[in-house]
Amino acid sequence: MSILIFAENRNGKFPRHVPELVTYGRQLADQFRVQAIVLAPGRMDHPELAALGKYGAHRVLSVPDQSLDVMDNRMYSDVILEIAGEEDAEILLFAYSNAGKALAPLVAAHLQAAYVSAITGLPAGTDPFVVRKKVFSGKVFTDIFVKTRKKVFTLAPHSLEASEHYDPVTPEIRHVKVHENRNVTERMEIKSQEGKLLLTEADIVISGGRGMQHPDNFKLLEELAALLGGATACTRPVSDEGWRPAEEHAGQTGKIIAPDLYFAFGISGAIQHLAGVSSSKVIAAVNTDPEAPIFEVADYGIVGDALDILPKMIEEIKRRKHV
Repeated sequence: MSILIFAENRNGKFPRHVPELVTYGRQLADQFRVQAIVLAPGRMDHPELAALGKYGAHRVLSVPDQSLDVMDNRMYSDVILEIAGEEDAEILLFAYSNAGKALAPLVAAHLQAAYVSAITGLPAGTDPFVVRKKVFSGKVFTDIFVKTRKKVFTLAPHSLEASEHYDPVTPEIRHVKVHENRNVTERMEIKSQEGKLLLTEADIVISGGRGMQHPDNFKLLEELAALLGGATACTRPVSDEGWRPAEEHAGQTGKIIAPDLYFAFGISGAIQHLAGVSSSKVIAAVNTDPEAPIFEVADYGIVGDALDILPKMIEEIKRRKHV
């Protein structure tokens, strides 16, 4: 038996959630006294792969096939299933990311395994096997009893801290026959966004709602984001009004994000929005309404007008950064 951890490849680098996922996989492996094995499809540099050992990977398996540099669900699932069979993996771990949410149920269906999404911690018990997850837009925890021998999980962000307690490992190269004809979609071209931090990858997100009052006022959010090295986001009404691009919409019907720090300026905190940002490590909110729902989930809150507070924040940050 082993635990197989899927580490997705984005332009030759691991996304920010991979170290946390590997740390979780190692803790789970220690609980069962088995190996935590990382599978990394696509071409990546040796140091990037070896570094996963620091987070607890016993072994790192690299499948450096050029066709895997860009994720395709069918080809990736074939590779995962083949490696899982070779390594006798009974537990397969994915991040609760777009890639993980696409691949995990597909792999689980092929394995006839139980699938639980967005688990939040180590099993409460192993006989029976019990995992916990959030439900009802993150308002309630529930325990899931898993009865199948093989299990597939996605890990919710910020479920634990990534820790570098171990030594790097030597990656093992695996050559897996990639069935490119399994790809039924013809890829005409690939366009990558450049010069702008991806919202789902940002450690800091500066977000605004209708309380910003006018689209021109979002320049203040852009300035603050530039100072802090963060990304900008917005609520659905702001996106629907055309004040901000749809790609910045964070929420249940937009992008699900989990930055280390989420600033909410002029956002009341509708349940649909909170469902998409509630996994943020720290939430700081500014709103004129002291009864706004956003304050129920915020770690820090200021009752006031965002248009009064933002310039003062920007000025203070510039002073401290000597800008």
